Amino acid sequence: MDDFASLISTIERTLRVRCGNYKEDYIRRRLLSRMNATGVQGFRDYQSLLLSSADEQEKLRNALTINVTRFYRDPEVFDLVKREVIPRIIERNPRIRIWSAGCSSGEEPYTYAMILAEIGLLRKDVSGIIYATDIDAAILKKAREGVYERDTLENMTESQVRRYFTRKPDGRFEVKPHIREMVRFQQHDLMSSPPPLRNFDLVSCRNVTIYFTEKQKDDLARTFHASLVPGGFYVIGLAEFMGKEVSQLFSPYRPLLKVYTKNGNP
Repeated sequence: MDDFASLISTIERTLRVRCGNYKEDYIRRRLLSRMNATGVQGFRDYQSLLLSSADEQEKLRNALTINVTRFYRDPEVFDLVKREVIPRIIERNPRIRIWSAGCSSGEEPYTYAMILAEIGLLRKDVSGIIYATDIDAAILKKAREGVYERDTLENMTESQVRRYFTRKPDGRFEVKPHIREMVRFQQHDLMSSPPPLRNFDLVSCRNVTIYFTEKQKDDLARTFHASLVPGGFYVIGLAEFMGKEVSQLFSPYRPLLKVYTKNGNP
């Protein structure tokens, strides 16, 4: 086994990150970035550092799992969800179930909860729950705490911030309880674990699969298709694309915003 393969084995065993879920050149770039940051020259030396430093293990895990997000990231997408998608779901079922897959530190599922809360002010019969999953236990802990820096709220209005957050003495912002109680966080590996539930009205997996192989993207799309109710909505990132092998599973709803609806079972 060469030094790179040995390092990958150590990462998968120690960090519980499945490197095979990502393209090799992506893994190499992330490793070289951490090696440059720590002044380590070779894969073998970096492996030794990784085994001896819990701090570096956490930094590498964050580098590999791309935990960068914002509330209302790509505001035009969430505006569409609020104006059209959720109202269409309510027409058939006012008790809404959403799966935020690869939820990272929680900004996305809390955004969906805020949208449901705003609609619920007008429709008292509307209720919802968001199942939020991620492979990273440490980032899920942060998501459950629901405390964020000011810059993650940059896409929100001041009235939204006041409505959904409490400002803490240290200047950070805590999600209010009525929003937090709508979200259930769960550790979950998209590539090897079954869905947390079935019959979702909306599955949102945004900016997660950019570095996955085409086969892995297609496999995930099939999983999400099976998890949705007939006609359910599938939302992906603006930089992501539907693979040709699975394109027949979904119909474009607003293709420029990467919102699709589920077709019938294949």
